[in-house]
Amino acid sequence: MTDIADLATLAPDSPEAGPFRLLVDGALVDGAASMAVVNPATGRPFCTVPRADAAQLETAIAAARRAQPAWARTSYAERGALIGALADAVEARIDDFARLITLEQGKLLGHARGEVRTTVALLRHAAGQELKPEILREGDGTRIIEKRTPRGVVAAIAPWNFPLFIMAQKVGPALITGNAVICKPAPTTPTSALLLGEVAAEILPAGVLQTIVDQNDLGAILSSHKGIDFVSFTGSSPTGKKVLGSSVDTMKRVSLELGGNDAALLLDDADVATVAPRLFAGFTNNSGQICLATKRVYAPSGMVDELCDALAGLAAQAVTGDGLQQGTTMGPISNKAQYEKVLDLIEDARAQGTLVAGGEALPGEGYFIPPTIFRDLPEDSRLVQEEQFGPVLPVQGYDDLDEAIERINASDYGLGGVVWTSDVDRGIDVAGRIVSGTVWVNRQFDLPFDVPFGGARHSGLGRQHGAEGLKEFTQATIINASI
Repeated sequence: MTDIADLATLAPDSPEAGPFRLLVDGALVDGAASMAVVNPATGRPFCTVPRADAAQLETAIAAARRAQPAWARTSYAERGALIGALADAVEARIDDFARLITLEQGKLLGHARGEVRTTVALLRHAAGQELKPEILREGDGTRIIEKRTPRGVVAAIAPWNFPLFIMAQKVGPALITGNAVICKPAPTTPTSALLLGEVAAEILPAGVLQTIVDQNDLGAILSSHKGIDFVSFTGSSPTGKKVLGSSVDTMKRVSLELGGNDAALLLDDADVATVAPRLFAGFTNNSGQICLATKRVYAPSGMVDELCDALAGLAAQAVTGDGLQQGTTMGPISNKAQYEKVLDLIEDARAQGTLVAGGEALPGEGYFIPPTIFRDLPEDSRLVQEEQFGPVLPVQGYDDLDEAIERINASDYGLGGVVWTSDVDRGIDVAGRIVSGTVWVNRQFDLPFDVPFGGARHSGLGRQHGAEGLKEFTQATIINASI
């Protein structure tokens, strides 16, 4: 069993903790090579993990294809019992999972524990789901039934911002509907997925769930491989387009939950004192590294000064630091590449707008950027048009609501958004005019497991959660009988 406690005291320059293993065909095995995993709070490795090669991936795909038919023949109740046992096993090691998530991803330890708890709840929800055959027509000598059957072998490709929860978003629905799953975590955050594989090895049949870690060199093989029937991918829009392109030759189905440039729209009846703390949380939670985070704000011009003052005051109170340290309120950017991207966007915005708060990387080797706020940027500036995926927020004023909605809808993205108002009915009406997969009114980050969500435009294809999300992992078969 992996001794996670060792990771807490490991010297930053001695990446030797573990051992971690890949799960391939029911066995925990070494990789063809190994690679270091960096703690973003220190900028230095904290452990090594096994790295698979193409041959190990082929072994995993072959094992999944052998295991899947028998798994599909089991009942929903039988599969649900094993998924429930997996949830229990994850819950039993909540401290281990949480510490790994903080070490590999950077988020606050309390938030990491929240991610594990949500993962457990999601798996338990999935364990109780069932897609029953639906009679579409019966009478006059005809019975037409829609039956949902498994896709087959699913490639679950997860990003680094919520490495365990987003993997579980794929694993739970895929397993309950009878698929075998190959999990490929992001190279920068593989340890929580490897621990999930270690836990699953004692519960699930061989080949039903496997873990493959790469260094961004096996994803294209997965998405183009004829042995993979479905790809569930969460990540950036540019990478999602590559996944979609590589799936074309085999005509495999894909689900893509991609980036967003989510706008928060304050109406003229919004109360700034009430909204500001919630806006602040909306762009700093997980250091802004949430696909559905607030990425830009539109406020009536007469409210911009008050809003910026309130946000600046909250930024001054924030404590950016190591997620393992008590008192920290925001952790680091999760990896060096993203850290450098966010800093580049800050420099570009500095030349075009007015800096309200933050704006400088913190000293030290970690990837720390404090909450940063700009105002009065040109609408075509990069910070307004691109997804920053970091704790940097542009505040844009508007004088006409219709024009503000046009500016919001001009984006190529359409994942989420939020309307802040004192009049809920008015807010609902305005929300209906925003082109996006989800628009909240006076709340954010509320994603019930029984309600589907997904993106419009470049923010993705398909849905997650709810019956629609469950059906993504199945093929509809229409049975048309004469009776």
